[in-house]
This record gives sequence, C-alpha cells and structure tokens, in this order.
Amino acid sequence: MLRIAIVTVIVLSALVAQSLAQSWRKRETVYASQVADTGVPLQPFSFKREPATAPAIQVAYYTPPKTRQAQPVERSDDDSEIATPTFDLTDSRPMTRGNRAVLRGGIAYAPSNAPDSVKRAIWAVNTICRRPYVWGGGHGSFHDYGYDCSGTVSFALHYAGLLNQPIPSSDFLRYGESGRGRWFTIYSRHGHVFAVIAGLRLDTTDLRYGGDVGPRWHLDGRDTWAFEARHPVGL
Repeated sequence: MLRIAIVTVIVLSALVAQSLAQSWRKRETVYASQVADTGVPLQPFSFKREPATAPAIQVAYYTPPKTRQAQPVERSDDDSEIATPTFDLTDSRPMTRGNRAVLRGGIAYAPSNAPDSVKRAIWAVNTICRRPYVWGGGHGSFHDYGYDCSGTVSFALHYAGLLNQPIPSSDFLRYGESGRGRWFTIYSRHGHVFAVIAGLRLDTTDLRYGGDVGPRWHLDGRDTWAFEARHPVGL
C-alpha cells in the first residue's frame, strides 16, 4: 500500500508540474531586446526597438544671396569705334568730329571736316539704309521701295548734288575722274558697284552673309580686284 501511495504522489506531482509548465508557456515572454531604456515593455509581439522620444525635425530654409541687378549694356554690331566720338543728333543730321565717318547702330555720322556735299550724301543714305535689295530699284526714281547696287550709289551722288539721274553700274566706269578720291570713291565693274564715303563702305552686298541685302553702311572693306576706282571731281 505504501508503494502505491508513493507512485500516486509522484504521478500527481508530475501532473501538477506539467500543468504549471503549460500555464507559463501561455504567458508572454518578455525578451531583453523588447525592453526600452526606461524599462517599460514594448507592445506585445513586437521586436522593434523604438526610441524613447522622436527626433526633432530639422527644416532648412534657403535664403538666396542678395545680388545687385546688372545694368543693361546697349551694344551694336557696328559699335567698333576706337574712341567714343562726340555726336550731334540735331535735326536728324548726326555728325562727329574729324575726317572719318562713324557708324553706330547702322547709322552713319558725317565727319565735321567733310564738304557739305559729302555730309548731305551720308545723311540721305541713312534714310534708305534699311530698305531691301530690289533689282532695278532706284532707277525709275531716286525714291523707291528698294534699291540695287547702282541705284544706291546713284542715290548718294544725287543728294550730294553730283548726279541728275540714276545710271547703271557699267556707266560708273566712266564717271568722274580715275583713281580714289579723298572723300568719295566709287568702285565699279560690269555687274556691280559700291562706294567708300568718308571711310565707310556703302554697299548692297553683305560679305558676312554672302548675299545682296540692300543699301547698308559697312565698317569692313572688300577686295577691289577687278574693280575700277573713280571719284567725283574735287572729292
């Protein structure tokens, strides 16, 4: 009977231990990694370690540096004078001191030392220097919608008081006197004519673009090979 009692106690003890073990397994186990620095357990079934306080949000505000507004500079393709001349814009007759004309914004300024006939020619050409190239233009009348090469040179000579009616380019081979003039030189050949007046080239051909654009003043020269130089008498 004693042996049976001992066996019964052992069996009961094993059952009690098994029951306790099952009860402990049902309880949540708190791991060390689940405990925050403050010792407070995290939410159940979470192994993520959260900081005790959220980091402060840093916001950067960009302030552009203060800059001085640049003043616009007016430039022109024709503004290539060595020195800044003194201009006189009175009565649309721009003039500069000296012996050479100056080109500014496509407009020629007549030199103060030039004869009045040369000044009038320069100021007159300024009124047509934006008109287009038109073959035969300026021959029926000195006032036309557009001009060709001989019509342009004829226009300049007319307002200089040196030509009564337009002439073709071939006729300039016999105009005036042979050679270059001091103020007014005409370069002519069969098919084309241009002039140099007080140092500026008056031409309907723009060498930069290689085509006829109409009456324009130019600072650059051009090859005069095959051209004959003529000039008005006294100029």
